Amino acid sequence: MKTKLYKHYVFDFDGTLVDSMPYYGALMLRILDEAGVTYPADVLKIITPLGYGGAADYFRETLGMNEDRETLISRMLALAKEDYTHHIPLKEGVREALFALKEKGASLNILTASPHDVLDVCLKRLGVWELFDNVWSCDDFATTKADSEIYRMVAKKLDTGVGKYLFIDDNLNAVKTAKAAGVPSFGIFDKSGEAFREELRAAADGYLMKLCDLLI
Repeated sequence: MKTKLYKHYVFDFDGTLVDSMPYYGALMLRILDEAGVTYPADVLKIITPLGYGGAADYFRETLGMNEDRETLISRMLALAKEDYTHHIPLKEGVREALFALKEKGASLNILTASPHDVLDVCLKRLGVWELFDNVWSCDDFATTKADSEIYRMVAKKLDTGVGKYLFIDDNLNAVKTAKAAGVPSFGIFDKSGEAFREELRAAADGYLMKLCDLLI
């Protein structure tokens, strides 16, 4: 697939740059299972763009989990931090793609539901922190990737229009929301979303099996 070079790229983090979704999914399902909560088959697709706070709200308000919000978020972060600090790797083709795009003069940026507590330490351990002009958690915008306004706020931060940067995410709902905001959006394959691959491919402006496919 031939893709044009954009001046600005905005990448999701989990499932797009790093292979963290097996860890994330396991910890979220563990919390739900331990609470004895019934949840839909696509619960991970629903909560992934929401961040830990949004996931906690969904667990409490939609699924009926009876646990204090801040306690629940703290438990999620405690389970996640060990993996981000020591174990989670870059996905195949990511390092190659990031360095090549940087060499071409592109601005590289991250927009993720993950908080800085786990995000920053992971990027630094993996040796790619310095490649990014901006590393944004949804917490920095006080909203989630399920809100189309966040993509307009990103455009403003980049001092560009919503149609002038490329957004890349493995999550179907995030891609749909970004496109609704007018942002060119690519889907990328992650094994955690294999059941929704064709939906994502159909919804996105382009589809990547690996991030290095951007270089073709």
